[in-house]
Amino acid sequence: MHITVTSLRLRKLSGFFKLTWLGMNITRQAMRQPGFVKLKNGGFGYLHFTLTAWESEEALKNFAHSGKHKEAMKQSKSLATEIRTYTYQSDQFPSWEVAKALLEQEGKVMAFK
Repeated sequence: MHITVTSLRLRKLSGFFKLTWLGMNITRQAMRQPGFVKLKNGGFGYLHFTLTAWESEEALKNFAHSGKHKEAMKQSKSLATEIRTYTYQSDQFPSWEVAKALLEQEGKVMAFK
């Protein structure tokens, strides 16, 4: 499986409502996407996380570059001060503890001013 863990640090707490709306639409898209395996969301306050699993890198890329996810990414700068992502291969879906540690150690950081 291809596992992607993502964190998003909100610019303002009031952005939580927009994040939730976008997240619901993205989750619906993911669950219908060919190659989707599993998804978990979590977070509180300014910091929010998503953990997804995909059958292949192609399935992951097809999802990330289309539909509601692609539309939401265009709003990243207005919604977040930082987005961090890390993708790797594994036979097991990780715990939040493992996923967050990997994201902190290996994640690619996109910072917005």
